[in-house]
Amino acid sequence: MKALVHNQVGTHMLTMDSAPTPEPGPSQALIQVVAFSFNFGEVAFRPPDLPDGTIPGWDAAGIVVTPAADGSGPAAGSRVVTFGWAGAWAEFRAVDTKELALVPDGVDLQSTAALPVAGVTALQAVRRLGPILSSRVLVTGASGGVGRYAVQLASLAGAEVVASVGSPERGEGLLDLGAAEVVIGPQAMTGRVDGVVDNVGGAQLAEAYQRLSSGGVVVAVGMASKEPTTIDFEEARMSHDRGRVETFNFSVPLNSDLQYLVRLVEQGRLVVPVGWRGDWHSYEEAIVQLMNRQVRGKAVLDVQAA
Repeated sequence: MKALVHNQVGTHMLTMDSAPTPEPGPSQALIQVVAFSFNFGEVAFRPPDLPDGTIPGWDAAGIVVTPAADGSGPAAGSRVVTFGWAGAWAEFRAVDTKELALVPDGVDLQSTAALPVAGVTALQAVRRLGPILSSRVLVTGASGGVGRYAVQLASLAGAEVVASVGSPERGEGLLDLGAAEVVIGPQAMTGRVDGVVDNVGGAQLAEAYQRLSSGGVVVAVGMASKEPTTIDFEEARMSHDRGRVETFNFSVPLNSDLQYLVRLVEQGRLVVPVGWRGDWHSYEEAIVQLMNRQVRGKAVLDVQAA
């Protein structure tokens, strides 16, 4: 099969090459991949010492070719969206049946490749804020994949959402997704918020923390800024009685959360924010645009027709 494999001397440490078709384990299904998505983290923070020939990739959608031998999971021919810590950037992947969800015929299969990591991260992060009906919630890095999902999911949960972005152009479309307000950085907002989903880290996380109302929480999801965060807690004590920062890592298996998101998409209540889509042979273009913050949402790469 063909695959994008890790190559330390390749452009973006990747090369299109031949690789063995994976042999699924007893609880794994073999999937013919029709599309996969790039996540900022797996592109920007992929370890350079990964062995050459490794197939990276977390998110992929496709068709079940061989069902799991233990009887778990869907039958051959089923349309599915999948997650795994490697192996997505290829024509075939083997994936545990606890890490996939069925995709109904009425939903565009290729676009669901943008759901697993970003969508489930946003869902679980918004859930960490607790009940947010009538609350005011700030989402930093709202123009990215996780951000655009978080804006929608927080709005669906009844929050007034403030979407923070890096430029007016990056904020396009966020009001349509449910944001009540779009600001250029947390420092530009007025008033306080009850919760924050932070995708940026660095100075923006510190600024967002200072904007909390008493008892509020920041869920620290990402570090798109690639900068450490320094918080002046003395200043925080002067500005609000109490508040907390929670580090975040999403929980696996993903199947139940992923199936919930697919259902929202099917119902027309959740928009999959695909900001770049093209053939997987154009992976270099997709990576450049993603790293240069030119993709509003997710980058989806088509491997073959569904």
